[in-house]
Amino acid sequence: MGACLSSGGMDAEDRQRHLQVEKQLKEAKAKMASQVKVLLLGSGDSGKSTVLKQMRFIHRVPFSPEEIESYRQLVFNNLITGMLYLFDAMEHMELEAEEENLPYVDIIRNASDLRDHEPFPTTYYDPLKNLWGDNGVQKAYQRGNEAALPENLSYFFPCLDRLFESSYQPTEQDIVQCRARTIGITETTFQLKDHEMLMVDVGGQKSERRKWIHCFQDVTSILFLVSLSGYDQCLVEDRDANQMQDAMTIWDSICHSQWFKQTSIILFLNKDDLFRKKVAHSDIKNFFPDYEGEPGDAKAGRDYFRKRFIRLSQKAGRSSEREIYVHTTTATDTAMLRVVMAAVEGTILRTNLEVAALI
Repeated sequence: MGACLSSGGMDAEDRQRHLQVEKQLKEAKAKMASQVKVLLLGSGDSGKSTVLKQMRFIHRVPFSPEEIESYRQLVFNNLITGMLYLFDAMEHMELEAEEENLPYVDIIRNASDLRDHEPFPTTYYDPLKNLWGDNGVQKAYQRGNEAALPENLSYFFPCLDRLFESSYQPTEQDIVQCRARTIGITETTFQLKDHEMLMVDVGGQKSERRKWIHCFQDVTSILFLVSLSGYDQCLVEDRDANQMQDAMTIWDSICHSQWFKQTSIILFLNKDDLFRKKVAHSDIKNFFPDYEGEPGDAKAGRDYFRKRFIRLSQKAGRSSEREIYVHTTTATDTAMLRVVMAAVEGTILRTNLEVAALI
């Protein structure tokens, strides 16, 4: 009799446990169906943070007054550090500034940080303007691929008159063009109709990559960015390494990773605007000897790099798992990115529904 009571009690417990598991599965399925997590990956200077800023504009996630002030100060910092990068490149290339501009070099080298709400000090206006027009500086700038020079110099320096106005506040495009190294992990949430998308940006420099492992759980999709214009550029942290080769190494490790076996990967061949200009005078074959396209042919170059990345994913067996979605982008172009991201978000949501259906 005791045995019968015990058996009956166990049956009730089993049913209770079964109902509890069913409830948890339903809750997990509902959560997964309504929430997506996208990991932004790529090497340094690929444009990940630019995409994240553009997403905020596209989805109307406002920047706080504190953030806007931070970007205003960052614009000034980009001007000063950009010129310092040029000085460093000139030294490496054995170039010198013109004699009349030499006093300006010391002024920039000793520049102070901008204080909160302080207008750009006019002390630096003439030095920056004259140095940007200096022959030695321009020669170094033209060889920027050898020194991983910031790509926003040609955007900000022609705008010095506007930037040094006492009432200056950064425009949307100024914010997009701002350059700051991503340290650690940045998470931003966007609302996509009935879904919530968590976009995670992690540092792309080599020293930051070890932190990626903490972001791997529950990832719906990876948005992997490659700088097309990086085919002839060195890394910021390593002048002997090639940006494109570095991106391929990271891509290969991600495609082979067991963490991402069931994760869809979206590949952005980014900075196409810079790439189109660059191939006209920098032959891809000088850096990738197996390239067989005509010098200056941007389309052939684009196709070549696309095939290189697809081939790496196929070698990793990705073709038998999940498709790789490829887009050519210019992340600083808001209108273009709006169209591309609409397609990307559709892909991410479809992937999420497929995964949720497997629970």
